Amino acid sequence: MDGERAGAVRKAVDATDARLPVYEGAGGLLRKAFPHHWSFFLGELALYSLIVLVLTGVWLTFFFHPEMYEVVYDGSYVPLQGVRMSAAFDSTLHISFDVRGGLLIRQMHHWAALVFVAAIGVHLLRIFFTGAFRRPREANWVIGVTLLVLALAEGFAGYSLPDDLLSGTGLRIAQGIMLSLPVVGTYVSMFAFGAEFPGQDIVPRLYSLHILLLPGALIALVSVHLILVFHLKHTQWRGPGRTDANAVGKPMVPQFAVSSAGLSLMVFGVLALLGGLAQVNPVWVYGPYRPDVVSTGSQPDFYVGFLEGALRLVPPWETDLAGHTLMWNVLLPAVVLPGLFFLVLYVYPFVEQRLTGEAEREHHLCDRPRERPVRTGLGVAGIVFYGVLLLAGGNDIIAQSFRVSVNALTWILRVALVVAPVLAFMVTRRLCHALLESERERLTEGEETGEVRQAVSGGYESDHRPVGKFRPGAPRTPVSPPAPSPGRRTGTPIRTPRLPGRRRR
Repeated sequence: MDGERAGAVRKAVDATDARLPVYEGAGGLLRKAFPHHWSFFLGELALYSLIVLVLTGVWLTFFFHPEMYEVVYDGSYVPLQGVRMSAAFDSTLHISFDVRGGLLIRQMHHWAALVFVAAIGVHLLRIFFTGAFRRPREANWVIGVTLLVLALAEGFAGYSLPDDLLSGTGLRIAQGIMLSLPVVGTYVSMFAFGAEFPGQDIVPRLYSLHILLLPGALIALVSVHLILVFHLKHTQWRGPGRTDANAVGKPMVPQFAVSSAGLSLMVFGVLALLGGLAQVNPVWVYGPYRPDVVSTGSQPDFYVGFLEGALRLVPPWETDLAGHTLMWNVLLPAVVLPGLFFLVLYVYPFVEQRLTGEAEREHHLCDRPRERPVRTGLGVAGIVFYGVLLLAGGNDIIAQSFRVSVNALTWILRVALVVAPVLAFMVTRRLCHALLESERERLTEGEETGEVRQAVSGGYESDHRPVGKFRPGAPRTPVSPPAPSPGRRTGTPIRTPRLPGRRRR
């Protein structure tokens, strides 16, 4: 009987393989090795957050009405009964208070969006600090940065849909950014809003972007990203038996698939707990948007908080030029700064490899951050720069909480925005060199046992034993520091050039 079942299964697999590459996939794809390390799961965290976003977002589309015509609220939330509001805000309240499980799904959707953007950002940091953006993965780095841009746009579009006082204030700021564009600013604003602010078209247009165009682009780029990960193989930490020519880790089926499935269930469970227990974006507290009202103490989501901080730090500079007013206090922090930031992210892999001469060969082994002092210093400086802007986005709340002058705090943050990243770079680079020197000494002399003995001469010396435990990617033998070379200031060891006629093995 078992033989008959095995034969039937074999026959079915043969029939399927005649139409689909079953054997080829099972032999290559299904047994593909995935190196194991906790930091490698950050990309999967973003993927599973996106899946939760899609599932909850589809459910919300059945109840949300993306219209801006006015209605009178008569729902379950008593404090707003009889208040005139847009149909979009009315449907958001209906989802939150009158649809069974509506508030849970809406908050899960919002929490998943926050986790999605954060996971992409931290994943990019992991790629940056380990040098996993180098050849042949430059295209995947560009895709990852583009995914971050699309995630920010998708988050802002969804954040603006409820048409509450907080999101309406954000849209007002967005319109001011559009108007700061020289010459074309008014045309861009009219194209986006369809009329004078706020108009009647902005929510329906954002809705189309939020549920169709941006998700389609995100899913398409995520698919391409995963295909490239499979094709190029995953990076791995240095270690015994690991080289640029192989990948050591769990096979995709069943070990990696099981651990990845477990992570997905953890993500779904944590987001469900957050949606049920941690309140986020209580729009009923803010009330419907009115152009003549501005919410006080309002704070945007963290992924646009740096933009808010930049707007608050730049002094009110304006220039009249040929009958046009250039609002530098809006144009510089909201248009020029983000543009330069993402431009640097896009071109950094190509610039670094050009300066270090590493574009000539492929790299499949991760760098430890301490091994690249300059790159690590630049990354930490960027994080500090972002952190100062994020703090500046809440300078009024901080000033009120700690009872300090908001003007004094603003000037402190302006100085910190210039000085803190430079200090962070210098301290980080020095710390990386110190860690390398300490590690070199530890490998050379061994680990201290804690035992002290007296020498014949009368002095005391500590006892050492060979190093037995190593962190991922750490060397097993002492590594001599790279010799300094003019024009090579990235901390990359200079390799001996290959002589003519010498064959590479």
